[in-house]
Amino acid sequence: MCPRRTAGLTALGDSLAGEERDRLFTEALDVTEPGRLEDFVTTAATGFGVLEGTAKRHDGGGSDGMDGADGIDGLVACVGGSRGGTFEQASGADWAATWELNVGHTARVVRAALPHPRAAGGGSVVLIGSVSGWKPGPPAQYGAAKSALVHLAASLARELGPDRIRVNVVSPGSMLIPGRRWDRMRREEPQAYEAFVGRELPTGAPVTPHEVARTVVFQLSDWATDVSGAHLPVDRAQNEPSQDGY
Repeated sequence: MCPRRTAGLTALGDSLAGEERDRLFTEALDVTEPGRLEDFVTTAATGFGVLEGTAKRHDGGGSDGMDGADGIDGLVACVGGSRGGTFEQASGADWAATWELNVGHTARVVRAALPHPRAAGGGSVVLIGSVSGWKPGPPAQYGAAKSALVHLAASLARELGPDRIRVNVVSPGSMLIPGRRWDRMRREEPQAYEAFVGRELPTGAPVTPHEVARTVVFQLSDWATDVSGAHLPVDRAQNEPSQDGY
């Protein structure tokens, strides 16, 4: 795992013990810094026992050939965000930065990791999109970047399919994360929050990180060996992605 801040990594490490803790490799980094993401992938793969070009092909176990393979056979590209405001406010630099953060880092991490699942006989890549990538909502630069991930997954699924590497997109809806946007709105603007939930979320609540994570884990597992090039929304049938609407 390679988020920007160490606090979450510390909490994650503290939540694990024994073999689980030993299998955790982390580094705090900014994925937009040249070379940092590629170096992380190489170090992670090496730490798990595989050097590029020396991995043993694994022919037993699940149909992806992943059971028991070392190195990297599953990858989740989940960094995202947006720069700039409305279309008229956002500069060309804001559009470029938003694209690099969402799409550029995804292409780079998949390219860097590709030799490892290929050598292992197969694997699974999950790209994290957004409800904003297929249901219009501001800002436009964010939605356009997330929409590109849907096409990227479909394209890579075809290109990498002969190597038994699956590529899918999971698109979360509005997520209730402690301390983040919707949680703050729930506490600080309860009437606006209830109005948004009642209007846009038929089930009456946003999704949780655990619900999204379960879908991601399914896509990484041998239970999903027949799923590739798919776009899986996890949004509780959400309508508009923003309380601001259009």
